[in-house]
Amino acid sequence: MTKWFNVGKLVNTHGIKGEVRIVSRTDFADERYEVGNKLYLFLPNETEPIEVVVESRRVHKSFDLVKFEGFHNVNEVEKFKGSIVKVPEDQLGELEADEFYFHEIIGCKVISLESNEELGTIKEILTPGANDVWVVKGKGGKEILIPYIEQVVKEVNIEEKIVKILPLEGLL
Repeated sequence: MTKWFNVGKLVNTHGIKGEVRIVSRTDFADERYEVGNKLYLFLPNETEPIEVVVESRRVHKSFDLVKFEGFHNVNEVEKFKGSIVKVPEDQLGELEADEFYFHEIIGCKVISLESNEELGTIKEILTPGANDVWVVKGKGGKEILIPYIEQVVKEVNIEEKIVKILPLEGLL
């Protein structure tokens, strides 16, 4: 059984030459939409994914505009609107030390090394620029924003789904 990972959502067509507009949910957009890469479209109410190959990609505003091989006009890609774009697990590449896929981090419990107290669970990852920010759902629903920097994140154990941090003053 193949394990699938979300890359994005195909939200609309773009222009008349077969480009589609994708809202990315991947931490490696340049690799995922590289020319020649295979992507799989999961359409609502369809059981089998549609395999497509990236012909071109460009970024426009906050979208990835992607053209697939063999699809040359808007009428051919119109049916793909609303589909989820995924890749199989075997397309996930090896990462460097201290690099993680979003799906590995989301769901991890966060523990403060100062108090040995569980602060909450990582529910989302923001990518505002210089470094990622991990959104932790804390006790009572309070959100805690943890910058993924060496001074704060001291240990990440993917197998046990635990992240240990040393909070900077004022972080909590």
